[in-house]
Amino acid sequence: MYIPFDELPPQARVWVYQANRLLTEAEQAEMKPLLQAFATDWSSHGNDLQASAELLHDRFLVLANNESATASSGCSIDKSVNFVRDMEQRFNVSFLDRTQLAFLKNEDVELVSINQLKDRVAAGDINKDTLYFDTLVNNFGDLQADWPRPAQQSWLARYF
Repeated sequence: MYIPFDELPPQARVWVYQANRLLTEAEQAEMKPLLQAFATDWSSHGNDLQASAELLHDRFLVLANNESATASSGCSIDKSVNFVRDMEQRFNVSFLDRTQLAFLKNEDVELVSINQLKDRVAAGDINKDTLYFDTLVNNFGDLQADWPRPAQQSWLARYF
């Protein structure tokens, strides 16, 4: 069962997938009905999930489920990953590459290779207050209130 993204409860579980490039307006227009159709049909062991999906900042695909209504299962999570893989193939974009980190710099999303992170911190390009899009955020409330958040408030804190 589809729920509009902005109507999700704060405790709804989210999965954030980061594209390796900006998504064009045309791609987003084509993706949005596919996202809604997936969320509408997404189920766990035959039970409909109260789900939603959204594109954020022209780069992030977010899937969400109201776990207090129906919990997602391993099978339903596998379905979502397969859906994301299908989107990758259809739009020639990678959503599953976890080696790139996304920061908000001058109102733009900037990707930094995890291999370059120490050098970028040492050079002062990234500091503890640089806003980081932490794809490990796990609930809608945190996504709405604190995303992106200062790098020092994420797993990146060890670099400062």
